[in-house]
Amino acid sequence: MSESRASGASSRAWPIPWHVVRGREPAGPATPPRFDPSPDGVHAYLSDAARMPGGHAEAVAYPTTEAEVATLLRERSHVLAVGAQSSLTGGATPTGGLVLSTARMKALITSSHRVIVGSGVTLTEIESALAPDRRWYPPAPTYLGATVGGVIATNAAGAATFKYGTTRDWVEALTVVLATGDVLDLRRGEVRAHPDGFFEFELRDRRVRVDVPAYRRPAVPKVSCGYYAAPGMDLVDLFIGAEGTLGVVTSATLRVVTPRPSTVLVWVTCPSRATGLRLVDRLRSASQETWCSRQTHGLDVSAIEHMDRRSLDLLREDGVERSLDIALPGDSDLALLIALELDPGLTADMAFSEIGRALDAGAPSTSLTRFCRMLADETLLDRAEIALPGDRRQAAFVACREAVPTAVNQRVARGQHDIDPTIEKIAADVIVPFDRLPILLDAFDAGFRSRHLDGAAWGHISDGNLHANVIPRSTEELRAGKAAILEFGRVALTLGGAPCAEHGVGRNPIKQQLMRELVGPVGMEAMRRVKRALDPRGILAPGVLGL
Repeated sequence: MSESRASGASSRAWPIPWHVVRGREPAGPATPPRFDPSPDGVHAYLSDAARMPGGHAEAVAYPTTEAEVATLLRERSHVLAVGAQSSLTGGATPTGGLVLSTARMKALITSSHRVIVGSGVTLTEIESALAPDRRWYPPAPTYLGATVGGVIATNAAGAATFKYGTTRDWVEALTVVLATGDVLDLRRGEVRAHPDGFFEFELRDRRVRVDVPAYRRPAVPKVSCGYYAAPGMDLVDLFIGAEGTLGVVTSATLRVVTPRPSTVLVWVTCPSRATGLRLVDRLRSASQETWCSRQTHGLDVSAIEHMDRRSLDLLREDGVERSLDIALPGDSDLALLIALELDPGLTADMAFSEIGRALDAGAPSTSLTRFCRMLADETLLDRAEIALPGDRRQAAFVACREAVPTAVNQRVARGQHDIDPTIEKIAADVIVPFDRLPILLDAFDAGFRSRHLDGAAWGHISDGNLHANVIPRSTEELRAGKAAILEFGRVALTLGGAPCAEHGVGRNPIKQQLMRELVGPVGMEAMRRVKRALDPRGILAPGVLGL
């Protein structure tokens, strides 16, 4: 029996059935939060990173307490909770009503193995708080300006999913304010679905049954596509990835890693896709063997990023190759950015020595020597550059990877300005089992080629999650690009993957269509029932997830 289960959220006699959770009154003074109805104040919140047109809202509210959030939800008919508005799917673009900004919900408490944070805390702020003690929150997405509330809403993940999983794997507890104003304190392991597939919520004025949808999600490392559903699931997981449609997360308890590992970054260009995929496959297998056997000196790769030939062309066109002094040989079919974790006690001198002797017959079998030998086996050692911990070249490698989406965004913006203002970025966020990646990559090639589209693909190849991007140069190419992205999502579905891996669904019509195809009509109705049960007035994030 946990203390919080026995006495925290419930005042009725123990025991409470494991599938039942009881709401409580919100904490804190119910004073009116700060409101900003001014045109300038509202304008700052009318679009997110997806740049969808037509965003509008009546005002922006900045609550600081649960009670202020609850009051807003009880009094308003249309509320969209937002954090950094880094959504790439329009999920943080308002369509009327009130914007609830979490910007002032900044509580942050650290302990040895966890951090308790308000939903408005950014990942950068978490990193800064943990850094002095060499602690780390691993599943962070690429954009560290994202807020905790936002990454929980989409079950965000990033490059290190291969080793560390997604946001879901690191959330220990949530505090959620429901649309009714009831507050839930949820701690992982305390409330699980009834064997018959439902939860019960004891709220202030009613008892609510929530049936777990019967659909089964794809067996891939990350899925951000509709409500989580599984037999015996933890209630915490229902709110992770729900994109703010079921409640407003006000705080979360997240696990952290101690100590932060030392990481080598390796930039490798490959003359063929087959060579690159073979290397990734070998690195994945060797790392998984290390984790299972707990080898002291085994290969331990946490992430591998991938950039295709067109991505590398974009870097050359924009002069990134020269400005960052990154090797991009003309025969490169793809580039890989590999994160290899090492023993924290390994010094730079020791690492240089291991690399220099890696191919010697009597060299010790360490992580670095094994890695170098694997590169040599694939005739890639001379095409690799290794940056040790603390080396400034690591920042150059990361900047090169980030320059690819920047290059696409710049070309889309120029198209909007010079050709047609309706031109927009169109991108896929698909994931498939790793062994089916060649089929997905071939589908990307064929889809771009058959429609005469300029397209580039990059992403987190170590977990099978890739982003195919179209650079449309006309309204005709815009329509063709949308058809291509829809096709790529459908290919992912046929391969046992998911059409939305880490960015969510939001208001994006293509992603909403793919979600409907993933869960089917029965699954969509099951999601609507969950939504109606917890948000009977339909006030939270209307239109997000197509609900």
